[in-house]
Amino acid sequence: MIAKKKVAVSVGDLNGVGIEIALKAHEAIRSFCDPYYCISSSMLQQASALLHVDIPKDFNLLHVNGSFTVTPGVISASSGLYSYLSFLKAVQATQTQRVDALVTLPVHKEAWMRAGIPYKGHTDMLRNYFHHDAIMMLGCEKMYIALFTEHTPLKEVASAVTYDRLVAFFRDFIAATKADNIAVLGLNPHAGDNGVLGDEEKCIAQAIARVNSDCSTDVLHGPLVPDTAFTPQNREHFTYYIAMYHDQGLIPLKTLYFDESINVSLNLPIVRTSVDHGTAFDIAYRHIAKEASYLNAVAAAVTLLK
Repeated sequence: MIAKKKVAVSVGDLNGVGIEIALKAHEAIRSFCDPYYCISSSMLQQASALLHVDIPKDFNLLHVNGSFTVTPGVISASSGLYSYLSFLKAVQATQTQRVDALVTLPVHKEAWMRAGIPYKGHTDMLRNYFHHDAIMMLGCEKMYIALFTEHTPLKEVASAVTYDRLVAFFRDFIAATKADNIAVLGLNPHAGDNGVLGDEEKCIAQAIARVNSDCSTDVLHGPLVPDTAFTPQNREHFTYYIAMYHDQGLIPLKTLYFDESINVSLNLPIVRTSVDHGTAFDIAYRHIAKEASYLNAVAAAVTLLK
């Protein structure tokens, strides 16, 4: 009998929906992997009491130091710090091969900031921790979106679109996904209209040409006009997209596939997947959080290990 893969689960911000989702989905998750939840027994008991649910007997824990009073729906430094420590425990357990992969439940960026954590999110921390240019890719089997810039303020995106960075990103993305048909979005309206509305597309086109030449085939296509890139006709032709900035890629993705999408960190020495939603403080501890994204994230982590 083949042993199940072990997956570390960082529980996210305990003032949000993460722990509710983990408890709700535990039985389904246990059917195809062995989850290890990065949380202390006392914090788990506090959260389960607020939810009025029993803790499953086979709910394996990786202890995380620290404690605070869980307050559903509240942004706090203490909850931000604990979510970071849970994540760090999961990363370390995966790095040392105590577990095979890690799955993250949502954290709150402002809570991290209040706690003095110098990262904008999970991917930012992983990039620094492993000294690898991690790539954030979100989506589902119908459509995946990679973000060339992630949580970069919009006013800084254009200056980040440089030839060398694009070439490196394109190469890493192709190597990580093995995709052979990738749509690359332009930055400007109408993909610049040949320089009338901006000239960043010239740089994007040059980087595409260089990488396609290296691949000896046209793997990358574009730069596509952003406002028509996600039409039904284009989605029939492309599964993988590279967006120049956050909202350019995630607005269409979340409009079409919000409940089922996941987040995958590419170009790292470990397997890490995540839900593609936030802490949902407005519905925390109300038993209405959906677990589809979490189930898909865990299943994807197990699949990536094969």
